[in-house]
Amino acid sequence: MTSHFSRRDFLKVSAASLGLSFALPALDLRAANERGTGRKKSLLTIWLSGGPSQLETWDPHPGTEIGGKDGVSAIPTTIPDATIAHLYPQTAEQLHHVSIIRSLVSKEGDHERGAYMLHTGYQPIQGAGLVHPSLGSIAAFELPDNMVEIPQFVALGSTPFPPRGGLLGDKFDAYRVFNPGQNGQNLRPNVDADRQQRRLQNLDVVSQSFRRGRSSRVDQTLHQHTVNAALRMMTSEQLKAFKVDDEPAAIRDAYGRQAFGTGCLVARRLLEVGVRSIEVSLDGFDSHANNMLAHTNRAKELDPALATLFKDLADRDLLQSTVVLVTGEFGRTPKINPLFGRDHWPTGFSCLLGGGGLRSGAVIGATDPTGKNAMPESPVEIKDLHATILHSLGIDYTREIITPIARPMKYSEGAPLKQLL
Repeated sequence: MTSHFSRRDFLKVSAASLGLSFALPALDLRAANERGTGRKKSLLTIWLSGGPSQLETWDPHPGTEIGGKDGVSAIPTTIPDATIAHLYPQTAEQLHHVSIIRSLVSKEGDHERGAYMLHTGYQPIQGAGLVHPSLGSIAAFELPDNMVEIPQFVALGSTPFPPRGGLLGDKFDAYRVFNPGQNGQNLRPNVDADRQQRRLQNLDVVSQSFRRGRSSRVDQTLHQHTVNAALRMMTSEQLKAFKVDDEPAAIRDAYGRQAFGTGCLVARRLLEVGVRSIEVSLDGFDSHANNMLAHTNRAKELDPALATLFKDLADRDLLQSTVVLVTGEFGRTPKINPLFGRDHWPTGFSCLLGGGGLRSGAVIGATDPTGKNAMPESPVEIKDLHATILHSLGIDYTREIITPIARPMKYSEGAPLKQLL
């Protein structure tokens, strides 16, 4: 079993191996302290786009037929008796902060439909005009915070199937930042301050003129509310959370300076100011060919960023107020295809889940190392995963909203996993 050591020790060792020397700055816990012990919870999703293989991440079976010839080896973690793929040595040292679910089962093996189901807990209904709200949208809707002046639901990085507000409305779609570390679109005026002020004065003249005799209908459009909210956001100090220039070089290096590592660092900063829901995407897991090579390359970014994120959230007293989910749309087949790849597999795949008061260090479910039994031991349905997350966030997962065809629909049809409560 590997031993526990601090992020400071971890970075010193990493630096020494590269011939570097630096002193880590003291942690700034001010943001976490200001939010207080009674702060509402947030949701952080690490989205592994394309469908990561459970066998090359959190559920390795080395030395077996499904493990693959010359495939991964298993390494111990800080969860007793739990091993993960050797591609994740840094994450292995921080795995005690979360739990592993190795027996997720979904009914969707298509990328778009699978992403929809993992985001919403429901299968898409073709032709019904019904879009279920994503977990992040529900969190932003149910847990508003008037002190937060920037978007309450932020997606960092590029993904072909971003989470949506669905029945809750477009305003609960994720605000997308394609290049983490940079301000998102439309957050700063594209003219100087004087011209911006003249534009606003002219807009006010037009708005007041239009309002005469139709104030009730104008109020229903939420036009002025939208303008005020946009202006509040554009002048907010909280926009600094999207930038990482003031972060110590050692911290930026620990997360990784690629887009994904920077996205995870921005996510931590957004959590500090109270953003309700954040999704950080890493693509490249659609490994129909050269599966081992694809996962080796992805792990170079995922491992340091994920390990540093777990440790950083714990150090800053943010982990107890943040539910962290690491998942993709499905897993990968036990059988390796002729192109040395693995195909789509919605039965018996893995995710990491923790924080937000959930039990850590648990391992739920198991897959058959022989590959003969498709159904895993102790299967966990996606709806139960969602019910667990909503319950941990303090949201009534049984709450019903009305669909466009006047039928009630619950946030989740599942039940929380007792093993994690």
